[in-house]
Parts: sequence; structure tokens; C-alpha cells
Amino acid sequence: MDRPAAVEALGRIVRNVETVIRGKRAVVEASMLALAADGHLLIEDAPGVGKTVLAKSIARSIEGSFKRIQATPDLLPSDITGVAVYKQNTSEFEFIPGPIFANIVVVDEVNRTTPRTQAALLEAMEERQATADGVSRRMPSPFFVIATQNPLEYHGTYPLPEGQLDRFLVATSIGYPDPAGEASVVTEQLLEHPIDRIGPVVSLGEVEEIQARVRETRIEPLLIDYIVTLVGATRNHSDLILGAGPRGSLGLTRAAQARALYLGRDYVLPDDIKALAAMVLGHRIVLKPQLRAGPLAGRRIISDIVSQVSVPVS
Repeated sequence: MDRPAAVEALGRIVRNVETVIRGKRAVVEASMLALAADGHLLIEDAPGVGKTVLAKSIARSIEGSFKRIQATPDLLPSDITGVAVYKQNTSEFEFIPGPIFANIVVVDEVNRTTPRTQAALLEAMEERQATADGVSRRMPSPFFVIATQNPLEYHGTYPLPEGQLDRFLVATSIGYPDPAGEASVVTEQLLEHPIDRIGPVVSLGEVEEIQARVRETRIEPLLIDYIVTLVGATRNHSDLILGAGPRGSLGLTRAAQARALYLGRDYVLPDDIKALAAMVLGHRIVLKPQLRAGPLAGRRIISDIVSQVSVPVS
């Protein structure tokens, strides 16, 4: 797949998802960029705004295996990774893979399950493998985790540890629709849900080709320095307990490359970095307790840092 074909394939994904998620182009594009950059996506927002629908729409747009995990307080790690079952007819144990072994995995309300079970996702997301019964098994390729979570102020939630949040390339939120958009959603769903009408628009091979084209997108050393400076600024910010680590620099670089490709360029511009910094870095920082006010608080800090750090010039 050449670059123009990759750009066209990315556009197909966005248009397909937008037949279900109306009026949220920026959110849909950010979600698609996480896939293109070979990362994982976290959707944070209040219940009922379409987090799960967005996740399922992305999953249905890609031709491949798809599994959905509903996170609950009694979910066990083995419910995710799988178990070995003894077969009497063969007198041997047979491994039954869990739902994590799929190309697209949607983990709904990930912060409603316990930290022990949340940790079962960590190895799969970072190492692209899962260990069960002492045996490590590789994830299929491509492998894309889409997790949704409710705000921590809601009952029955367990905060995701910083190490797991750091494994998500992009964290985004949908927000409430405007009155006209909400009326449109209600009208469209009177007879059937629009998600029931969509199907795959790209193959697994095309997704892998897109990810390869992203890695080939050129980024100048000066812009890498700019990214490192932005991330470094989070480590010295007076409102933060913890700044973003090197994985944040890597993630912002890859996300900027994906945005450049989506917009038809083979090179990264400063605008690509600025547009994605809050969504790539906002969930990787820890604010002082008195400043924590919902999932957007970290993104506001990052936006402030972006406005204060000058773009280097050659």
C-alpha cells in the first residue's frame, strides 16, 4: 500500500465511524490515529454519552477478530487471559484462550474491575503477549485495545494505576452532544441502532500497511527536541506531582506521524504535535490533589504548557 492508499483507507475508517458517532469528528479522528500509530485508546467520560458505541464502531470498521470484555468487580485475570482445561478423552490440559486474544479488544468500564484484573491487561498492551499457567502466548497482529472508563467520582470505580494509564497512546472524551445532535441521535435510533448497519471498511493487512507508512513519516530532529522539551516541562511543573516519562515522548512522536499521514503529508509539522499533545500526555501526569477535577484537568495543564513552550526554529 502506497501513501495515498493509506490516507484513503484512514478516511474510510473515519467516515464509517461517523455514520454512527455524529458531530464528533475530532474525537473520531483522534481514536483512528491511535490505531494508525499502533497504540491503544482510552475513552474517558460520563455514562451514556457513547463511549461503548464509539469503541464498537471502530472495532466493526476493521476486518478481524473482535472481543468485548465487560469489566466488573468480580472479573478475574483468568477471565481475560484464558485457562487450561483438562480433557478426559486425551488426558491432557488444553488452553482455552481468553478474550484478550483478538485483533480488536474493547474493555468496557475498565475502572470498574479490581487492580489485580486491571494488571492482567498490562502485559498484553505493552509486551503484546499474555502469560497464563506459566506460558507466554503472543497476541495476534495487529492488536488494538480500546478501553472505556467512567469518572473516578462515580461509585464502584477503581483508579487505573499510572503504569497502566501510560500504556494508552491516546486518551480522549466525547462530551455531551448539542440539542440538535441529541435529537438526531434519538430520531435515528427509533427503529434500529445505526451501528447495526456498519461493517468492515479496511482489512487487517491494510491496517498493518497503514502502521508501516506511519513509521516512515519523516520528523526532523528539531521537532523531536520540541517534543522532548514539552514532555520535560511536565516534570518541573508546579501543579504536578508526576510528569510524563520517555514513553510520552515516544507516543507523541508516533501520534504526530500518524496525524501527518492522515492529512496527506510525509513529514511532521509543529501543528501535528500541538494538536495531539493534550490527548497523548494529559493522562500520563499526576496533578496535586487540590487540582484534580475530572478527566480534562490534565489536558488543560498540557495545553498551558504547549502555549508556553516556543517551537524551535532552524
